[in-house]
Amino acid sequence: MVKKRTIPFTLEQIQTLARSHPTPFYIYDEEGIRNSTRSLFNNFSWNKGFKEYFPIKATPNPEILSILKDEGCCADCCSVPELMLAEGVGLIGESIMLTSNDTGPEEFKMARKMGAIINLDDPNHLAYIEKTAGLPKVLCLRYNPGPFKKKGKLTWRHLTDEKFGMRKDQLFETYKQGTKKGIKRFGLHMMIMSNDLHGEHFVDTARICFDIAVELNRKAGIKLEFIDLGGGIGIPYRPHQKSIDMRTISNKIRTIYNRYSTKKDFPNSRLFMESGRFITGKHGYLVAKVRHIKKSYKNFAGLDASMADLMRPGMYGSYHHISVLGKQSKDPTTIYDVVGSLCENNDKFAINRKLPLLDPGDIIVFHDVGAYGRGKVFDFNGKLRPAEFLLRNDGSFQQIRRAETPQDYFRTICGWKTQKGILKRTS
Repeated sequence: MVKKRTIPFTLEQIQTLARSHPTPFYIYDEEGIRNSTRSLFNNFSWNKGFKEYFPIKATPNPEILSILKDEGCCADCCSVPELMLAEGVGLIGESIMLTSNDTGPEEFKMARKMGAIINLDDPNHLAYIEKTAGLPKVLCLRYNPGPFKKKGKLTWRHLTDEKFGMRKDQLFETYKQGTKKGIKRFGLHMMIMSNDLHGEHFVDTARICFDIAVELNRKAGIKLEFIDLGGGIGIPYRPHQKSIDMRTISNKIRTIYNRYSTKKDFPNSRLFMESGRFITGKHGYLVAKVRHIKKSYKNFAGLDASMADLMRPGMYGSYHHISVLGKQSKDPTTIYDVVGSLCENNDKFAINRKLPLLDPGDIIVFHDVGAYGRGKVFDFNGKLRPAEFLLRNDGSFQQIRRAETPQDYFRTICGWKTQKGILKRTS
């Protein structure tokens, strides 16, 4: 049986909000975000020192990060602005992690100054960071286990094609180099999947990392203080999909962890995670309005939103469920391509999607955009980035980011500025 999708706000609420803040805009559900965070912590409470390093790239807004900090989350960062966001909400020191990926000196310098954990992606980064920013107190390395065979019904990604992480021989050599340079604290990071609903890949990640921990201690005397299992936990984008059973996955990891704890060389490492999609993904909505209904070779429902506002369907072919406010009880009788106004043919939110009969002015809601939605918007065709709102626990809407204006769009262009809505040359 297909589970009916619910929305935490009404047509009347959106109509009222849209009178002062035109669509499109994003809405995040505070209660849902808090509940998902608490669920994660509860499921892994058996591991003393467990931490969630929420990846800021998933939902880069300080109000959201403040809620997550309030719930006990740390932050995973990839850039100077993301480090600034983490620092801005009051996270300090090792409650911040910089996950390195072709990283420049400015990120390394800032992370070192903040006392953040730095997760290195490349063996060459150890010498690079020593030269540009100074050696970190904690050496954390990202592992790519390489090729795997098909495991049961699960298919592993082609990890040898991934740009992330280092080989096992590189991993061990870099740890040894770190000890020679005087580093005494160590961590391990591994992430092999994205949007996984089975969870067995996550269990396998833990098993592989625990093996590395034992071998590293046995062969090099290096004890891993923590193991970051990464993220990749998925959410059910399609109505027929089931949510991952995090309790069962956690219990499987706990069983494996306890078995390894009996081994002489297992360091009983703390476990970290970076579960952006699992925490915020289900609790974000993009609200848009039907602008035109075009009947050509197909029926096209043209919105005031575009791929610039939500790139995942056009870029990846990703599915996002669509609700039509006020028409949720009506049967889906008409097939549409739901599109935006970009000069780009893959500017489509849905292809051949059966929906209730649509009319111009209908309000469309895209589900499950709380992670990697607003953070991936862009400005092709001069599209302006949308506003963001937080649905508070008391039912009120708090604006947490305003929509961009044409003045914002032109602000970084040298020698030009807008005056009374007209673009003029200034030099």
